[in-house]
Amino acid sequence: MICTTLINKTSEEILDILEGGCQMAEIRLDTCELSDAEIEECFSTDLPLVATCRLAQVKDTHSGMSELQAALYCEKKLKKAIEAGASFVDLELEMPKEVVKRLKNVAEDNGTMLIRSFHDFRSTPSIEALKAVVDKCFYHGADIAKIVTTAQQDEDVKAVLSLYQEYPEGKLLAFCMGENGRESRLACLKMGAPYTYAALTEDEAAAPGQWVADDMMEELYSDRPYFDAEIEIPSSKSYVQRAVIAAALANGVSVLENYTPCGDNEAAIAVAKKLGAQVKIKTVGSRKDIEIKGIAASADCLKGVLKELNVGESGLLARLMIPLSSALSEGVEISGEKTLSKRKLSGATEIMRNTGVDLSCEKEDFLPLRVSGKITQNSAEISGENGSQLVSGLLMAMPFGAKNSSLLVENPKSIPYTFMTMNVLKKFGINISNEMLGGRDFLESEGDWTLCKEMIFKVRAGQKYNATKLRLEGDWSAAVAYLCAGAIFGQASLEGLDTSSLQADLSIMDILMDSGAVLSQFDGDDGEIFVKQAPLFAFSFDASHAPDLFPVVSVFAAFCQGETRLTGVSRLVNKESNRAEAIVDMLTRMGVEAKVEGDSLLIQGHSLAYRILNSQLLKGGKFSSRGDHRMVMALKLASLGASSEIEIDDESCVAKSYPAFNEEFNASIVVD
Repeated sequence: MICTTLINKTSEEILDILEGGCQMAEIRLDTCELSDAEIEECFSTDLPLVATCRLAQVKDTHSGMSELQAALYCEKKLKKAIEAGASFVDLELEMPKEVVKRLKNVAEDNGTMLIRSFHDFRSTPSIEALKAVVDKCFYHGADIAKIVTTAQQDEDVKAVLSLYQEYPEGKLLAFCMGENGRESRLACLKMGAPYTYAALTEDEAAAPGQWVADDMMEELYSDRPYFDAEIEIPSSKSYVQRAVIAAALANGVSVLENYTPCGDNEAAIAVAKKLGAQVKIKTVGSRKDIEIKGIAASADCLKGVLKELNVGESGLLARLMIPLSSALSEGVEISGEKTLSKRKLSGATEIMRNTGVDLSCEKEDFLPLRVSGKITQNSAEISGENGSQLVSGLLMAMPFGAKNSSLLVENPKSIPYTFMTMNVLKKFGINISNEMLGGRDFLESEGDWTLCKEMIFKVRAGQKYNATKLRLEGDWSAAVAYLCAGAIFGQASLEGLDTSSLQADLSIMDILMDSGAVLSQFDGDDGEIFVKQAPLFAFSFDASHAPDLFPVVSVFAAFCQGETRLTGVSRLVNKESNRAEAIVDMLTRMGVEAKVEGDSLLIQGHSLAYRILNSQLLKGGKFSSRGDHRMVMALKLASLGASSEIEIDDESCVAKSYPAFNEEFNASIVVD
């Protein structure tokens, strides 16, 4: 990325420049005389910003200041910038240790990356001396070491750029000043620097040899597409399906606001009608609402009436209806369509047997299957290794039991989805108590889901579903591709999401922040979410509880500098495709280093600039979506960073969750 250095500017001028289209900026607080309020305003904007305050310049500007006074002046300004939202803070090696220590603590508390910098305005030291300086930067707390020397000859440039061979990509920012060093300012991106510096205009260069930002942008990105999305995110299919089935079971008329049709949602409505519910879809202004008159369900209320159900292509719907079919009727045959008939409902037969229900099928754990018997085990223990969906179905069915019941789930997965189910049930008048258990690590983590070993649910018998009115949440799964595309290739502004949601894929926000992306939200938990390009770094994430993130996030990781580790590969086998196999095949064919080690996927990433300058953009060609909507979204994201067209054999399968995705994603791509 290209960072525009801003010197001798007022706050009004800085804000105008930041809103004018630069990728990122360095605000030189030693030359820009800004009050605390002005610093806060400037560093609260939606750009990755570097806060810099040079000791020597402060002393020159404020004659009579001692070295310590200048350092304290810098500390005050930089601390304010960090707290206001600076992405990076640049501290010279000359800065006093106590000042560095305090600012380092503030940076860590605010998620700001620490740059330790060395400048030689006269010459270039020997390569041995340069290495010693880099090591000193890291020893003194640097996330990124910055080395800037003056090139008197070509050999100086070669020496400085050779440093990149000694240190991990993304950890070093080294180039030369002077006309001899001019090309090194672009070449450093080719070597693996996270970003480089440029001037606003020729007259405002902060050092000799600095490019003008517009010229460097043209040189680097002239033929690359820019992503600019403004999207109203559709309703969450995970939330919709749970709410539709609950409303069908309720006594009275429920209204579900903000409905978005898709294949899985339509399948849920079809099941609701099969249960006997009356469903109307109404247009209210710009949105659609579902009005559902429920059947006031009770145990065995559909006995002799409900004999078969088709759940479409929805694995969630299949797993919800297996326990519910047992509670409401007997001998119900459940079938599915398309990829669902080829997907194993892993563990379903064993789990239901542990509760007293028999599943008979031609091939164990595959649809079609027949549900026989009742949930008679009032104190059941089951494995959660294969996900939360069948657990959710059991929780929806247990209120119909003749006795109070408890369910112990060992090694639970996709825990957020279980909480989503409980949240929906609560809105329909069903109360379920829950306790999470684990070892010392879990207790000390204050509830980290990844460390939870057991979940215990207690359900009171004889509860009734009551009609309600609720607004359906926007779909975080649908937002993932837009957020990742904005962070790598441009920007994205998304409406309709709630950051207080229990949806598992809300954790994309954690991934983006851990990687260095700049995110902001306006007007509370359900306000607009905005993301913009930023230098991106490798991260580690356990996706065991959010497996739908894997396809898109794996492509995102290919543009994050360093080695990313995604844990939870075992959760990917029985999705719409064998996603573990599909993802590795996709990435390796595109030229991305990726491999599976145990339960983790390791991905070697490079910045977009690195890939452009080294001719290492993703390889295009013909790819199969394998009938998987999430793979379509991943391939669409990859197409923005490919050297040639990516052809997808079946894009229409995305209608399973987001029918408008292809059209809206394509419309967000800007090509000059």
